[in-house]
Amino acid sequence: MDQIQNWEMYAKEYTQKLIDFLPDLLAAILMLVVGLWIIRIVVKYIRKIADMKGYDPALENFIVSLINWGLKILLFVVVISQLGIETTSLVAAIGAAGLAIGLALQGSLSNFAGGVLIIMLKPFKLGDWIEAQGVSGSVVEISLFYTKLNTFGNQRVVIPNGELSNDNITNYSHNETRRENLTFGISYDNDIKKAKEVLENLVKEQKDIVEDPAPQILVGELGDNSVNILVRYFAPNSVFWDIHWYMIEEGKIRLEAAGMTIPYPQRDVYIYDQTKMNGTVEKDLKPTKET
Repeated sequence: MDQIQNWEMYAKEYTQKLIDFLPDLLAAILMLVVGLWIIRIVVKYIRKIADMKGYDPALENFIVSLINWGLKILLFVVVISQLGIETTSLVAAIGAAGLAIGLALQGSLSNFAGGVLIIMLKPFKLGDWIEAQGVSGSVVEISLFYTKLNTFGNQRVVIPNGELSNDNITNYSHNETRRENLTFGISYDNDIKKAKEVLENLVKEQKDIVEDPAPQILVGELGDNSVNILVRYFAPNSVFWDIHWYMIEEGKIRLEAAGMTIPYPQRDVYIYDQTKMNGTVEKDLKPTKET
């Protein structure tokens, strides 16, 4: 009989607690439903903005996912707080876990941050020819953590974005045209004006060379073995290297055909029969043999 009375007392007590708890539970459920609906709208709006800005798909998905989970975690904390559960220790545990993960992935996070900066600021894009970290090549892939290049030798180079974003980057493809600076050496005995005329005619024949700024044919240096003539011009990136190789080869051929001498390093050596050494003529000296 006493046991039945105890059960009835417990039932009444917990029923009353459930009734008292029911408003908080309903409020928490309502808060969860409304919160998830708001998060869905916010995520959809952010994705729409990212599409309008033309963000990289990888960056867009990461940002949307990060915001989505961040808002859901915040909603979870608010909901359990509504239920009367102490959230201070939970927030501290989440913060400690985030710190531990950040320290463990320090290098990866640095690469990720660099990838975000590269994708947002766009110092280069796919297909650009860049030089960075001691290598140069065509950009074939930009991810959140690494950038991949193809070199002249068709070799794949993978550069961490953390190092890439913190160093100098030379983008040869950013502008539509690129400047060339070739050097042709002629002998001191050759006619400088004639050599300049030959090179000027060669430049004029190249239809792809830009007329504005105008090409320049200049005497750049009086070197040790040659008079160095500079050929400066701008050419479109698409045909830059074709013109470069052609100008070097054809320039030498035409200069030689015009009677120019393409010099190479040489040195005059003078041999003396007699050399004074401490007032004594060397021819009077007799070699000695040591035994």
